[in-house]
Amino acid sequence: MSNQLFENTEIAFQLKSDSELERAYFLFKMISVQPLVRIGTAATNFALKANLPVEGLIRSTVFDHFCGGINEEDCLDVIDKMYQKGVSSVLDYSVEGKETEEQFDAAMEKTLKIIRFADEKDAMPIAVFKPTGFGRFYLYEKKGEGKSFTDEEQQEWDRVVARYHKVCTLAKERDVEVLIDAEESWMQDAADDLVEEMMRIYNTDKPIVYNTLQTYRWDRLDYLKGLHERAKANNFKIGIKIVRGAYMEKERDRADDRSYKSPICENKQATDDNFNNTLTFILNNLKDISVFIGTHNEESSYLAMRLMDELGISKSDNDVWFGQLYGMSDHISFNLAAEGYNVAKYVPFGPVKDVMPYLIRRAEENTSVAGQTNRELNLLKHEKQRRKL
Repeated sequence: MSNQLFENTEIAFQLKSDSELERAYFLFKMISVQPLVRIGTAATNFALKANLPVEGLIRSTVFDHFCGGINEEDCLDVIDKMYQKGVSSVLDYSVEGKETEEQFDAAMEKTLKIIRFADEKDAMPIAVFKPTGFGRFYLYEKKGEGKSFTDEEQQEWDRVVARYHKVCTLAKERDVEVLIDAEESWMQDAADDLVEEMMRIYNTDKPIVYNTLQTYRWDRLDYLKGLHERAKANNFKIGIKIVRGAYMEKERDRADDRSYKSPICENKQATDDNFNNTLTFILNNLKDISVFIGTHNEESSYLAMRLMDELGISKSDNDVWFGQLYGMSDHISFNLAAEGYNVAKYVPFGPVKDVMPYLIRRAEENTSVAGQTNRELNLLKHEKQRRKL
């Protein structure tokens, strides 16, 4: 298999106008300078808190590059355009850090709405939500530590569980897969248990509910192997999204502060190996486990293609999906889609102000992943030159 597939910038950026190409180049250029990201982040936070009129500026630059719109309807144009090129969409309501019952109910209603929406559109086969979108972080943490709830907390937790059931019930009814994101390790045990409970109930015929494994955690492949044994013993299917992970600095700092062994792999190579080993394990057990491969890493993408080829897994097999974030790694998404693989873009949306924490994390993540931003810049530069010629 040629390791040149992702060099094709004509296919990668076919949906970008010249001005959008310029904007993308400008944004990644800015993101590549670490001090700029820090200053920009501080300035943006300040401007939004002070209600300065910056939403228009944010909207026309970073927001429109990384987000589909401010609501579902607003995203339709992006969804339809990508689908014409074979790339599906996973609408991701990217509003973070909410704390009230009203907000949790609103996030659930939003997810239900997306499932109904997805049911009507071939371009949207998959929905997604975050555990802390449906309940307080503190509850997951306390439950994961095995501490007893007060009566009031127990009632609150029961409401969290009820929200999961409501979403999974509709998803199964409409045959829409639901990806449940992973978060910090110290709330993840409770989330894992709850998602597994959902799999037992709703994944009897096929995977509808997917848990997420952040493979920068060295314990995740062992966790998956244990889950696999339980699934075989109890006759349910497993849905898994694999990613490298999004909370590394936070995880390491907490482990240092509290003097416990860091749950994070010791270096980038160990994380890459863990991701690739997990991917290999899943593809070798595809009759029990379906996978959503969330990666911006070219090596891992080539590995998945090679393994599928060797194991005789069809490119269009619904048990294997590739996914990237909207606004990033178009050279992977659109070239894979052009080859006939199942590809979906995570398309974040929500009010500009509410989505900013998500966008800031993206910018910071891009500056900390050495090479990622330079790769984007080189590809954009290449495409600009190609168009000139």
